[in-house]
Amino acid sequence: MAGSIVVVLIILAIIAAVAIFATVRAVLRDGRGHAPIEPSQRPWTAGNLPSQPYSLIRF
Repeated sequence: MAGSIVVVLIILAIIAAVAIFATVRAVLRDGRGHAPIEPSQRPWTAGNLPSQPYSLIRF
């Protein structure tokens, strides 16, 4: 009985280590949370109608 618990704990430890490694790898490959660069062009407008919703426009 005690031997089966040890095997289960070893398997859980291996799964946890793989999950932590995969998370760190994904964060490092993603650019460490850097935001995308801001576009160099202003959004188009047609008269007073903006290309984005008013809630997203920063004046």
